[in-house]
Amino acid sequence: MPNTAIVILNYNGAHWLRRFLPAIILYSPECEVIVADNGSTDHSLQVLCAEFPAVRVIKLPMNYGFCGGYNRALAQIDAEYYLILNSDIEVTEGWTDPLIQFLEKNPHVAAIQPKIKSYHVREMFEHAGAAGGMLDTLGYPFCRGRLLLSLEKDEGQYDDEAPVFWATGACFLIRSTLFHDMGGFDEDFFAHMEEIDLCWRLQNHGYQVYYTSKSEVYHVGGGTLNAANPRKTYLNFRNGLALMIKNMSVAALIVKLPIRLILDGLAAIIFLVQGNYKHTIAVFRAHMHFYASLRKHWKKRKYAGEKGCSLKGMYPGSILYRYFVTGVRKTSSLTY
Repeated sequence: MPNTAIVILNYNGAHWLRRFLPAIILYSPECEVIVADNGSTDHSLQVLCAEFPAVRVIKLPMNYGFCGGYNRALAQIDAEYYLILNSDIEVTEGWTDPLIQFLEKNPHVAAIQPKIKSYHVREMFEHAGAAGGMLDTLGYPFCRGRLLLSLEKDEGQYDDEAPVFWATGACFLIRSTLFHDMGGFDEDFFAHMEEIDLCWRLQNHGYQVYYTSKSEVYHVGGGTLNAANPRKTYLNFRNGLALMIKNMSVAALIVKLPIRLILDGLAAIIFLVQGNYKHTIAVFRAHMHFYASLRKHWKKRKYAGEKGCSLKGMYPGSILYRYFVTGVRKTSSLTY
């Protein structure tokens, strides 16, 4: 069995550790379980010391965000595979084996995610990852099993193993060498969409990303920032634009970036009409930061897809059009 480290980034999540760490330890006997504490100010470290002495703890001096926290923690871990796991996930018996075995048998695959369902509504897919991440032609992310805000019930429609565009940062297994070769997570993202950026770089470099239904976990979701938080709106809009600049071909950017900027502006107007002024301001701030950082992101294009690599999991149309104009609510109903 290859050396696999389960790495949980924790920030003020003592309650999640108490709830979910026992099952992770029980159902992952072949893996080393590591908690990287991102400068918590609650009693997380005391809980880990007193209640989980077998768990290795990496203490980070401050909150570096999802990206910076994982980059610093993984730099201290010697393992063949990293299994990155959110602290608010319930795992199931045998959950690691299908993930590890798939990478062992498929050297061209860089990363793989399990089926991710809702912790609170067990038969439904969960927003962050569902049955594998996809991307539309304008760079908007969605999932098999989750189209924008519409979640599907798990009825076996995604009981397969399939290439996807991105694996969710909530739970995915990745080859450690490739994580470091790609430069890890982009710390300018801080949090949100960093895993999409990493998977896009991997695909641009000729590797594939997969999903398997043979492994299943349950995600609480929204533990750090929920959808109503303007900070999340800011990060999603800002990072979504950075994602395009870093990874799209020049030809695609010339056509698609102006459309994306217009759609972002429409979203800001809709927020304003709805009375969500803080979200309108968040979109404005996201664009100002994007313009200020444009040159910096452009310099990171050393992995950008100019070599003709075939991108798996990219939908050639617009999910916004299909969702709001044609009324499509399920990923399986999208026509290619």
